[in-house]
Amino acid sequence: MHGIGNDFILLDLISQNIHLTNEQISVLADRRTGIGFDQLLTVEPPTDPDMDFRYRIFNADGSEAEQCGNGARCFTRFVRDRGLTTKTLLKIETNTGAIECKLEKDGNITVNMGSPQLQPEHIPFISDKPGITYAISLCGSMDLAGSESSVQCSVVSMGNPHAILIVGDVNSAPVSRLGPLVQNHKRFPEKVNVGFMQIVNRSNVKLRVYERGVGETLACGSGACAAVVAGRLQGLLDEEVNVELTGGKLKVKWKGDDHPVMLTGAACRVYEGHLQI
Repeated sequence: MHGIGNDFILLDLISQNIHLTNEQISVLADRRTGIGFDQLLTVEPPTDPDMDFRYRIFNADGSEAEQCGNGARCFTRFVRDRGLTTKTLLKIETNTGAIECKLEKDGNITVNMGSPQLQPEHIPFISDKPGITYAISLCGSMDLAGSESSVQCSVVSMGNPHAILIVGDVNSAPVSRLGPLVQNHKRFPEKVNVGFMQIVNRSNVKLRVYERGVGETLACGSGACAAVVAGRLQGLLDEEVNVELTGGKLKVKWKGDDHPVMLTGAACRVYEGHLQI
């Protein structure tokens, strides 16, 4: 399946019992010798009786991720298509809390991503005090930093950590060069997803994301949410924003403060197959 180009394989662990090692996941993720995907998603029975399902996310390198908005939409489409539920509003358990997913009448899916976390210790991010933007020093990164001795970014958690850099032109942004430097910076103890956002106007942005354990992807739902939060906190964006990623467009709505971030977009089924483990 894919959500505007962010692609996944989904495993039904409700009706079958399977365990994959990190090594097996990374082998399957290889786009030349395996299936190829950004993340592997599992559908599991919930541990909380108030939830409908449990949702787990594994990156292409086998590491486990906390959150994925595009994946949540594909998860919702998958459980509906497989006949695992007939509900149009699902409560889904994740490693960082519950999310709600709603199947809209037009076929799109809206994910309630919860409230953004801005306190450094909850992201996690090393800082003496919270701020709207932070300067990240790139000194000591050999010649990879180019002319930049530091970058200015906002830091937000949407259940997973994001650093958002505002750039003039997303197409020429040094994603492949700066992405790894910021992602592996010592101020991010659990590493970070790095977003490069170009503001077109108050209701439209362009975004590229360098994701942990994957590299640059065609789309990142939680990254789109984090980018809009960052732009709103800086007074640059309105309440509802269209986010154009390489793979397509998402709609993000955030009223501010402790309100949840709402993410709306498509989820597409590509094919179904069988794996011999």
